[in-house]
Amino acid sequence: MYIGLAIAVIAFFVLSFLNTSVFGAEPKEEDLNHSKNFRDGVFHNQSLTEVMRPGASYFELIKDLLTKPKNNTPNQPVEVIKTDLLQINSTEPYLIWFGHSSYLLVVDGKKILVDPVFHNASPVPIFGKPYPATHNYQAEDFPEIDLILISHDHYDHLDEKAIRKLIPKTKHFLTSLGVDAHLKHWGISTEKITALDWDQEFSFEGLKFTAAPARHFSGRKFKRGNTLWSSFILKTATQQIYLGGDSGYDEHFKLIGEQHGPFDLAILECGQYGRDWPKIHLLPEEMIKAASELHAKKLIPVHWGKFSLAFHPWTEPIERALIASENTEIDIYTPQIGELLHFNEANKTTKWWRAINSI
Repeated sequence: MYIGLAIAVIAFFVLSFLNTSVFGAEPKEEDLNHSKNFRDGVFHNQSLTEVMRPGASYFELIKDLLTKPKNNTPNQPVEVIKTDLLQINSTEPYLIWFGHSSYLLVVDGKKILVDPVFHNASPVPIFGKPYPATHNYQAEDFPEIDLILISHDHYDHLDEKAIRKLIPKTKHFLTSLGVDAHLKHWGISTEKITALDWDQEFSFEGLKFTAAPARHFSGRKFKRGNTLWSSFILKTATQQIYLGGDSGYDEHFKLIGEQHGPFDLAILECGQYGRDWPKIHLLPEEMIKAASELHAKKLIPVHWGKFSLAFHPWTEPIERALIASENTEIDIYTPQIGELLHFNEANKTTKWWRAINSI
């Protein structure tokens, strides 16, 4: 009797947790069926892509999780530049990176906030914690935002708490097909949301966005692939920028470079790769290859510096990327978290992480 009662109580709490708002809402299939990428109830990559490699051992995964190297995370708080976002007075394009894949991009006077995550990269508070830092940016730090762009719905790119706090400050939200179901569930009005399929375009106050392929997956609960994942091409009167989102390497980089390049700036993921998921994240060397195929003049590596969601040393991605770029013409910018970076100017960024990791 007591065992049955205990099981019932546990089941109640699990079901209650799975119905909390952090998981968002599943889109209706009738709203997705028009997409050529949506088949058999899920979205598909352009190439066959397993999230986990064949033969991957969950026992080995657990072992890796329990035996992470000491340098998987910083050994002291990350030094963050505290920029007053409300007082910036610049007519030149700039970018401020907030760690991982969150950054504020200002071009032609328009403020674009990409994948803002200021809390845990997980629905469970004990997992996905950000590194201790000298300053953690929050939604309250931001001025009015013209557009928030969400590349896909994973927790390290879509933060419910941050989104709810940013709603009153934001004119419009742009995302991938199906992700709008989460945003509506959290209280954003339909007229403030645009959700794009690959190759669809959206113009907003002089800015032109095109959703483009990426090689990844999606899902906030148990079902994978029920929303789309995208990269985005941003064209302005003065700039052409590639916003990479999350993606493993594939031929889409070369095709995008041929069709839409060259790019003044590419922002590509660098980090959180692993031997058991080789196709859904870029290795640092693949990031350099992708930037070259995009015909990008400048590159900012993201998807590192705030969370350890894989097992490699936390600075390994950026160090490998610098080595891989040595014989290329790509200029890699490595801004400190919170640094105001005028990316059209000469590269004056530093290897700031070495001071943290060497103590």
